[in-house]
Amino acid sequence: MEKKLLIKNKIEVNKTIKIAAFRKDIRKTSPHIHNNYFEIIYLSAGSGYHFIDSRRYDVDPPVMYFIRKDQVHYWELDRDPEGFVVIIKKNFIAKSLDNELKTLLVKISHFSSLSVADNSTIDALFEILVKENNEENENAFHIIEGLLKALLAKVIDVARPIINKRELKTDLYQSFTDILNSGQVVRHSVQFYAKKLNTSPQNLNAVCRKAVNQSATEVLSGFIISEAKRLLLYTNKNIGEISFALEFIDASHFVKYFKRATGQTPQAFRLSSE
Repeated sequence: MEKKLLIKNKIEVNKTIKIAAFRKDIRKTSPHIHNNYFEIIYLSAGSGYHFIDSRRYDVDPPVMYFIRKDQVHYWELDRDPEGFVVIIKKNFIAKSLDNELKTLLVKISHFSSLSVADNSTIDALFEILVKENNEENENAFHIIEGLLKALLAKVIDVARPIINKRELKTDLYQSFTDILNSGQVVRHSVQFYAKKLNTSPQNLNAVCRKAVNQSATEVLSGFIISEAKRLLLYTNKNIGEISFALEFIDASHFVKYFKRATGQTPQAFRLSSE
């Protein structure tokens, strides 16, 4: 019998955002995905591992994790965690008129994990967010909106990407992923990236297989699909604009590429997150 992936929903139906302390009793969880929301997790204490899309991250506080609705994650902790969790539904983002907040959310959703400094400020902002999230008044949304923007801006200001130690089997592979994550225009050619890295496509392919048991083409395709999902979930760009941003010849090529990789059209994927 096929085992279905667990879908967790940790927010009330009538709520668009939830901010709470991270549960201290959480040590080990089963692999699961979220029920149409984006989750931000901040840990100031704890140790063990956090798995996101089969990648293992050491829990080395202070650290933040960002889990999109399409990502599979689970915990294997060996010491009591401390921290906070923010759950954001798409309706919260849609309701916000603050374009700077939306830009910060798009930036932060690009990462899976960040190591943070100056965590005293981040701790304080989370504590205020928890308090305000429990208030019931007409200005609650705007207060939380402003505090969330301050938090994300601070995180982006002081954070640095976590290097996945399991992926440091070769500097060349790390350089390849660094280029992909640099924010430059994505190209659909392994040869293009091999040339930038002063190597051959064959060597880059061998390096990728050694590091993550995937071809260079599979690594590149995975990145393109991840970027497409991010744009579909957290921006208002139409399918044509996204296909242009990701350097597809036209929208029809993008739709076919996305469906072949995910089993859904881009529009169906976007609607499923509503």
